[in-house]
Amino acid sequence: MVKRILFVTLMSALTLFAQAQVNVPSAEETPQLEFALQLRVTLDAPYGVGETQHGRRTVIPITGGTFEGPLLKGTIINGGADYQLANAEGRTEIEAIYSIKTDDGVYIHVRNRGIICSGKDAEGRPSFYFKAAPQFEAPANSRYAWLNNAIFVCQPAFNTDFKGIVLNVWKVK
Repeated sequence: MVKRILFVTLMSALTLFAQAQVNVPSAEETPQLEFALQLRVTLDAPYGVGETQHGRRTVIPITGGTFEGPLLKGTIINGGADYQLANAEGRTEIEAIYSIKTDDGVYIHVRNRGIICSGKDAEGRPSFYFKAAPQFEAPANSRYAWLNNAIFVCQPAFNTDFKGIVLNVWKVK
């Protein structure tokens, strides 16, 4: 019994010591973001699959659009879709799967996963969160291979003049 109490006390002390040893990264150690591109995605009318065992499934067809950034430019290929799964608490998981084509004819596959969440923040105020992390599959022997070897994040830029969604994408450096 005494050994057990000593063991629990020692483990508690080690846990507190380990927690006290956390060093917050400096500004130089914190990842930075570099603007990569803006996608202007056109969409067709959404349709609902309905309530599934995982939540309410909605599909939004991707019909086209354009993209442009400092190192690439082109069009979004018709035929992809944004697959959304919503729960009763106001959280929606998104997964958009589509392809883009650069102005010089290179096809790139995109899979963009993220969440949309509306609710209340820690102080009880209304909040809205919409972020995603696109992954790109570009030909390894192309000038766009750099897309394969980085993490990207994106968020919408709401524009009432555009019939679709505008997404700004940053590369994490």
